[in-house]
Amino acid sequence: MIDKNMKITVAGSGTMGTQIAMQVALNGYSVKLYDMSEKALAKANAFANEWCDKKIAKGKMNENEKEEFLSRLMFTDDIKLAAEAADIVIEAIIDVVSAKKTFLKEIDQYTPENAIYASNSSYIVSSRFADAVEHPENVLNTHFFNPALVMKLVEIVKGDHVSDKVIDTMFEFISSIGKEPVLIKKEIYGFVVNRIFSAMTKEACYLVDMGIASVEDIDKAVKLGLGHSMGPLEILDMTGIDLEYDVLMDKFRMTGDPADRPSTALVERYAKGEYGRKSKKGFYDYE
Repeated sequence: MIDKNMKITVAGSGTMGTQIAMQVALNGYSVKLYDMSEKALAKANAFANEWCDKKIAKGKMNENEKEEFLSRLMFTDDIKLAAEAADIVIEAIIDVVSAKKTFLKEIDQYTPENAIYASNSSYIVSSRFADAVEHPENVLNTHFFNPALVMKLVEIVKGDHVSDKVIDTMFEFISSIGKEPVLIKKEIYGFVVNRIFSAMTKEACYLVDMGIASVEDIDKAVKLGLGHSMGPLEILDMTGIDLEYDVLMDKFRMTGDPADRPSTALVERYAKGEYGRKSKKGFYDYE
């Protein structure tokens, strides 16, 4: 049974982890945001404060509400402190299987026996790293969307190893933080939304590679022709070209199928460090 006294830990203070932690804290839970990097934690802390100040300036939050919200949000680089008494650990670290296994194995030493591990992986099914903990039945995919403070959808994935109790608990928890959960009944690479989105971005990148149309016109065509609020290449810039590259390379290593390799358009930008908005340049220039 869900109650607001449950202790929540979010691991990874990048854009997604920070906003997930904030969403949880905004809905009355005490949250510990963990990261190995003090610099990343300082950036996350600054973002949370600036976000509150913008809300206050718009009359959507007052100073007391800001103080109450921030009092529920702790930033720490101590994994033992982060894990202590955690009922749910939401993992939002890099989308690399080996990194997830290493992290889960370490934090599992310090969490309570029945802690749930919810991975925010965009593509990778939890059965690939669930064996890193003592109770694999407590590991599942709980996929938020960027920006997590705005997007309502969360995909919850029922792998064969996941207990029904864990699925029920996460459905109730996700609803309690103002999000809309959907159940993915079976594990599949990329789940639902990203499988559909990947088909679109793959074709968009192919059109770039072949010189069929400009980046701007491809996005414009999708927005005006299909009614999308953003074009596929704009979204890649927002979510991160590096993330897309890593995900596609992981899939290629699994399948060995040349069709699963990242496109030239992605590889060239990845090699130059042009990851999108985070690096000020991707398919578009953000300087």
